[in-house]
Amino acid sequence: MEELFPSLSIFVLFLSLGIAFVAGFVKGVVGFAQPLILISGLTLFLSPELALAGLIIPTLVTNAMQALRHGPRAAWVTVQQFRVFLIFGGVTLVIAAQMVRVVSEAVLLLAIGLPALAYAALQLGGVGFSLTRRSAAVEAVVGAIAGVFGGLSGVWGPPTVMYLTALGTPKADQLRVQGVIYGAGAVALFGAHLTSGVLRAETIPFSILLILPAVLGMWAGGKVVDRIDQVAFKRATLFVLLLAGANLIRRAVI
Repeated sequence: MEELFPSLSIFVLFLSLGIAFVAGFVKGVVGFAQPLILISGLTLFLSPELALAGLIIPTLVTNAMQALRHGPRAAWVTVQQFRVFLIFGGVTLVIAAQMVRVVSEAVLLLAIGLPALAYAALQLGGVGFSLTRRSAAVEAVVGAIAGVFGGLSGVWGPPTVMYLTALGTPKADQLRVQGVIYGAGAVALFGAHLTSGVLRAETIPFSILLILPAVLGMWAGGKVVDRIDQVAFKRATLFVLLLAGANLIRRAVI
């Protein structure tokens, strides 16, 4: 293995595999947070560029699996149901990606992390907030916000999770919806970094290496989520959202 990755020690490689497994497991249980866990964990001992390259292909693969877990027909129904979210999110993601050098990353991370942390903490503390029905206007606004965050930072999970949780989306539907939404974003991220130079001959093998542990982790997490009820699923989702929000704030401050 060291022959394939001469710049990385065997310890670093196995540590990277372990982080990818944990990230996949969490995604298998709650449907999101894989990129956050990968980028947070890998940047402890790898360069930010290699860490970013490492998460791109596993994220693309696991999101495709998540979106297609109940078959292509169910995924297509989800695309139709959330087309407003996807359209507005896709448009703003493309526009916002052109402004990466203008907006401070720290400000952006705080703008995502603080509301996510506050929302999850209030929900876990028993302060309820819910949407009684879906609204095209609300969905357009949330989709646009998620797209802006995704285009500028690559993080579009928290706004999406907050919206789906507020709707009280059943766990199977929520996992599939997240897979479709994040999958569309992962395709855009993959294409963008093929041209940016982050994904290249030296970094693609490392990203491919992390596919298997991420998939195995997601499979293990899927076994867990099949055994828990809707209430436990919601609490697990909010807890991960709480940690994700705290981590975004940490990254902004540090």
